Amino acid sequence: ILVPKRGAVAPAGATGSSPAVAGGLVNVNSATAAELETLPGIGEVTAQAIIDYRTENGPFASVDELLDVTGIGDVTLENIRDLVTV
Repeated sequence: ILVPKRGAVAPAGATGSSPAVAGGLVNVNSATAAELETLPGIGEVTAQAIIDYRTENGPFASVDELLDVTGIGDVTLENIRDLVTV
């Protein structure tokens, strides 16, 4: 791990975490399919549906907007709500 000097900013990726996974939360606006698939109930097809949705409609404004993605219903959203961010 690279430690920046006082007042300096760590280079991207220096912490070993992806920008799509910040503070342990998966950012649904920037996560890769593989990162999305780490979420409970999100498989290959649903991960691709999330990516397709944000490509066609722009970034998600809220986590609740995931309900607009084919394959994500109330139960899945509740299972991932505390694990994702926008």
